Amino acid sequence: MKIAGYLIIAFGLVDLIGSYAGFDLWGSLGIILPEVIWQFSSYCEIALGYFLINLGSRGEEEEPAIAEDDQGAGLADGDPGEDGE
Repeated sequence: MKIAGYLIIAFGLVDLIGSYAGFDLWGSLGIILPEVIWQFSSYCEIALGYFLINLGSRGEEEEPAIAEDDQGAGLADGDPGEDGE
């Protein structure tokens, strides 16, 4: 997910910088966008990439916490456990 997000952000940045330089990225790909959509396409691409990066990061943060619980990390901290000793 994160790699796709970074690629889409890079595409959006090329589209944004190219639009200020007079380069039509979508037009060079053979896709003619209406003027209203063309003006905001780079911002939408960057936002979509950012969303995908955050979506991919959520899954990575949860996995290590689960792995620590499976290994009994709570008992090493002096947690008495279920029997209260």
